[in-house]
Amino acid sequence: MANILVVDDELGIRDLLSEILNDEGHSVEVAENAAQARQARQNERPDLVLLDIWMPDTDGVTLLKEWSTSGLLTMPVIMMSGHATIDTAVAATKIGAHSFLEKPITLQKLLKAVEQGLARNVPAAAAPVSASHAALPVGAAATVQIVAAVAAQDIGPQARQNFQLDKPLREARDEFEKAYFEYHLARESGSMTRVAEKTGLERTHLYRKLKQLGVDLSRGKRGGN
Repeated sequence: MANILVVDDELGIRDLLSEILNDEGHSVEVAENAAQARQARQNERPDLVLLDIWMPDTDGVTLLKEWSTSGLLTMPVIMMSGHATIDTAVAATKIGAHSFLEKPITLQKLLKAVEQGLARNVPAAAAPVSASHAALPVGAAATVQIVAAVAAQDIGPQARQNFQLDKPLREARDEFEKAYFEYHLARESGSMTRVAEKTGLERTHLYRKLKQLGVDLSRGKRGGN
């Protein structure tokens, strides 16, 4: 799943988009203005940004241009507006926006735009793995071995996982996230509180994500918790 930044000055829009995207298994950060969006872009490095055009401090097109000229437009950006003209949408696309959504945004259009945006981001998402494994054998189904823990740590069979890199991005991320959370559950003896702290997720979001990934919560418990 992806880390998505939602930038909109309307609380209702932020909450609605966050709920939908969380239900799809994504991690969502929100910002209500350009200043918060800049900070989130720096700290979270989102895989995709949903950016409102009309905001009180700095409008979305200006922020998009700022990211583009400073080399920070490394992720797909989907512009949103209920009042923008066609000229505004075209201008944003020329600057580097991936697409444009007109408010009110339907569920189908939102999910399709997000899926297409993340698909464009596949090479960037795969680059860190391939760069750190330059000696990987070339084959029809390249496999990268990810070591989730050092040998000295006793966390059970979840310590080593093999991931197929020729799968669709969504499936590959699901496999990695499942192994990631199983690793932390085993390491923290099934404590949801400590896992939430370690992974930086709220407990409610953590429970939802574990359920969505099909993680067996009982496997991490050692002697009850």
